[in-house]
Amino acid sequence: MRERERRMRYLGREVEVEGGVRLVMESTLSARDRVGVQDFLLLENYSSEAAFIENLRRRYRENLIYTYIGSVLVSVNPYRELEIYSKQHMERYRGVNFYEISPHIYALADNSYRAVRTERKDQCILISGESGAGKTEASKKILQYYTTMCPTRDNTHSIRERLLQSTPVLEAFGNAKTLRNDNSSRFGKYMDVQFDYKGAPIGGHILNYLLEKSRVVHQNHGERNFHIFYQLLESGDSALLLRLGLEKNIPQQYHYLVKGCCPRVSSISDKNSWKIISKAFTVIGFNEDEVEELLKVVASVLHLGNTQFGEDEYGMTHLTTETPVKYLSELLGVKGSSLSVALTHKKIVAKGEEMIGPLSLEQALSGRDALAKAIYGRTFTWLVQKINQSLAFQDEVYYTSKCSSVIGLLDIYGFEVFQHNSFEQFCINYCNEKLQQLFIELTLKSEQEEYEAEGIGWETVEYFNNKIICDLVEEKFKGIIAILDEECLRPGDASDITFLEKLEDRLGGHAHFVTHKLANGKTRKAVGREEFRLLHYAGEVNYNVNGFLDKNNDLLYRNLKEVMCQSRNRIVKQCFSTDELVDQRRPETVRQTNAHTHTRTHTHTHTFTLSPLLCGQAATQFKLSLAKLMEILMSKEPSYIRCIKPNDAKQPGKFEEVLVRHQVKYLGLMENLRVRRAGFAYRRSFEAFLQRYKPLCPDTWPNWQGELYDGVSILVQHLNYKPEEYKLGRSKIFIRFPKTLFLTEDALEMKKPTISIILQKNWRGYRERAKYHRIRHAVIVIQSWWRGVKGRRRAKRRRQAADTIRSLIKGFILRQEPRCPDNEYFLDHVRFSFLMTIKRNLPKSVLDRTWPRPPPSLTEASAYLHRLCIRNLVNDYCRKIQPEWKNQLEQKVVASGIFKGQKDNYPQSVPRLFVGTRLENEEINLKVRQTLGSDNRVKYGVAVTKYDRHGYRPRPRQLLLMGSGIILVQESKIKQRIDYSSLLGISVSSFSDGFFVLHVPTTDSKQKGDLVLQCDHVIEAVTKLAIVADKIHNVNISQDSIKFAIARGKEGVIDFTYGAELRVVKTKNGHLTVTAPQNVSSI
Repeated sequence: MRERERRMRYLGREVEVEGGVRLVMESTLSARDRVGVQDFLLLENYSSEAAFIENLRRRYRENLIYTYIGSVLVSVNPYRELEIYSKQHMERYRGVNFYEISPHIYALADNSYRAVRTERKDQCILISGESGAGKTEASKKILQYYTTMCPTRDNTHSIRERLLQSTPVLEAFGNAKTLRNDNSSRFGKYMDVQFDYKGAPIGGHILNYLLEKSRVVHQNHGERNFHIFYQLLESGDSALLLRLGLEKNIPQQYHYLVKGCCPRVSSISDKNSWKIISKAFTVIGFNEDEVEELLKVVASVLHLGNTQFGEDEYGMTHLTTETPVKYLSELLGVKGSSLSVALTHKKIVAKGEEMIGPLSLEQALSGRDALAKAIYGRTFTWLVQKINQSLAFQDEVYYTSKCSSVIGLLDIYGFEVFQHNSFEQFCINYCNEKLQQLFIELTLKSEQEEYEAEGIGWETVEYFNNKIICDLVEEKFKGIIAILDEECLRPGDASDITFLEKLEDRLGGHAHFVTHKLANGKTRKAVGREEFRLLHYAGEVNYNVNGFLDKNNDLLYRNLKEVMCQSRNRIVKQCFSTDELVDQRRPETVRQTNAHTHTRTHTHTHTFTLSPLLCGQAATQFKLSLAKLMEILMSKEPSYIRCIKPNDAKQPGKFEEVLVRHQVKYLGLMENLRVRRAGFAYRRSFEAFLQRYKPLCPDTWPNWQGELYDGVSILVQHLNYKPEEYKLGRSKIFIRFPKTLFLTEDALEMKKPTISIILQKNWRGYRERAKYHRIRHAVIVIQSWWRGVKGRRRAKRRRQAADTIRSLIKGFILRQEPRCPDNEYFLDHVRFSFLMTIKRNLPKSVLDRTWPRPPPSLTEASAYLHRLCIRNLVNDYCRKIQPEWKNQLEQKVVASGIFKGQKDNYPQSVPRLFVGTRLENEEINLKVRQTLGSDNRVKYGVAVTKYDRHGYRPRPRQLLLMGSGIILVQESKIKQRIDYSSLLGISVSSFSDGFFVLHVPTTDSKQKGDLVLQCDHVIEAVTKLAIVADKIHNVNISQDSIKFAIARGKEGVIDFTYGAELRVVKTKNGHLTVTAPQNVSSI
């Protein structure tokens, strides 16, 4: 198995694999009693619906919301945030085989993405489920995965942001709070994400279906209108709201927002959502003018709802509110008078003549609501088109080069069954019937047909083919939609009841259609007189026909259209085209049922919002759009996400079995499970299988020349496939167990480095051989040219050398002659040679006295240059000298002036540096330091030996040079003080001893006589003392003896002689004799 460095975790359970850690699906089977199985194919009793639901319950209880049915992902809404969507989780699922680790929506997203990259076939992901099951969140997670984990191009960062930011904008205008879901999508959305050949997202496109426009004017109790209205009122800028004529934080003042009696929801933050969509507008590319124009349309809908009507005593309808109309004229950019007339009167065109008549109160209210729905619905379509312009890939050349692929995401209404079901539920459930039919064709029916076509025997699975229901709804001339269109457009007094009667006449014998009139006694009680029942694949649904004709017509009075066409609002002007005022063509289903009309079918937009070319027939428009969607989905390789809502209360952890069982049934999950367990988990064509895995067998690598069937047979035999693990069809190989495929993939991964090395070796060999031949030819050309150049240069140098030699010889002969043309070259050469010699042999320091010997003609110049050089060296040395070193040199100069040539051991002291002091602060007794005080700093201290004046006994002392005098210290006592002013002189011998005498006045009663001291650093100590005491000229160097004063006028004598070693003795004559060696190194 392939080693992985990453660590994959599943409830703390990990499996060690060759030094790495990898989670495998089999690792959870030991805990299946607690957490269930990760793939329903592993259920022992796979035909039991109870076992299916129990497995869902166990996994939901452990917060494991994803489960597989083969390649289908089942997702249960947790109703809370789970820590399974971080970037680290995305990394875990990137590039991993679909069944290799625990189920996740990222695994399905990555599987589709890798199929796009490797097979270059467009993919689509169909997300289905009822409202509140988590379809919108699932599409967000998939989009987030692609924008985060896919590679990037230089210009794709903005596309990524736009793809992500398109969602909150569409949610604001197309989502609303319902009884089942606080963020329910009230429209269907299909989004294509386009990838380049490197796998980077480069563009997108959105199709919208079945916008619930009726929500604009009416909401059930406990529901809200679309989010954008509340977000604008809650968080819009005060200046903006003033321009729009709206009041902040008071949704109860607007007629279209109070019908649901739910202006605020605790789980929804309209303020935060407003910040998000404001940022999204900028990212998508809206400018400030476009945003304000859009919000003007939104505000106009609210003002339109507040427009009220009344009747006078003659039954004439008139406006009772002037302020809303005033704002409407400003926001929509229309004349107020024209709008007022259009809201209370209707225009009829008959045989080229126009007639204007008043509207009844009921008609005026209906016309107002129709205008509000039309404005909002068409604006939503404009918004989607604007987003598509922002998402469109700009590089048309690149786009048409067939190097790009597409992954589609379908997020659309789930099957809906309410207590009261009307035209909207009819369309929604018809859409789900079509999707279920697609699911049947692509996963159930196609599964069986493929096996039969390939000659693979397997257990036939019975399933319900809902084509009969789809035909009941959409069949031309006979279907419910065709009958509805015919009833809407026929002359005479058509109504919802006549439509129901026509359904009973045309469809009375259909097995899946029942009305109150056609039902038997037991069923008749459950079906109202104004209802018809359809037996959908998911169950029975009763539809009330009231409002079917009006909603299908979705009529807007002609004079209202004329006013909207004259709007100065750019968005409204684009939404209402003047073509609507002249185009009277009927929809396809009706045109073909009426013999007198034979006009061609026009292209339409793929939205439920009505196109003017179809005269307002909503059901037909939706049917055609849905048929186009089916074509799009059929052209792609599908993946499925089945979303399940665990409870209606939107509570985490709550699992309602009845509700879940109903969803499992209408999602067709049990049929899908039975088919997958009866068949094989993996199938590929011989060519694709052999092309991918041929490196694993020496007989098929690098190319197989025989029949594909024989090549695949040899390959699987080499891979040691067991007979029960696979079957060979006529053109495909079928593998029963995913594990077999994983082992094959792992073997291929292990083989890839070897394959890469072989390919690299051959390519590098070819590349290097071609490079060698190019270089060899270039070298030959360069060599031939270079040899010619070198030969010509060599001949030229030889001629120049001969001329130079002649000039030098002639100049040498005439060197003593005055300068002339014959010797000037030689003289210049001599001068140049001397200058270059000086350059190469300049003195390195001021002490270096070497200098090249000049020729006779340059003696004076040489001396001048020598002086300049020495001066520069001295200047450089002086500039670089540091203050400490300067102080050292000054002391050395003083020492030189005193001792040079006078004292034997002076030469040995020259290279040794003087130190600041020989006694550290800690070596001086604390009591002495306290006596001296902190202000009286020791400038220099050294250990000395004092000889008594009587008997010459040696006493160890410390000599301290202070700021004002000399201190002689014995341990903690100050034995003697000598002011510098009273110091008469200093005497030392010329020998190499360390004796020196400090002379003091004999008249000073404080002094007991001269001090006789010995120091190991006599030159340093005397020099510093002379400098500090300013006695440089009072240092006396004696040759043989030193006389010193003793108290009471007596004198003492120190005699100095040479000897083998240093000795100090008192002689019989009372003198102190010091014998000093000649070669002692004492400072």
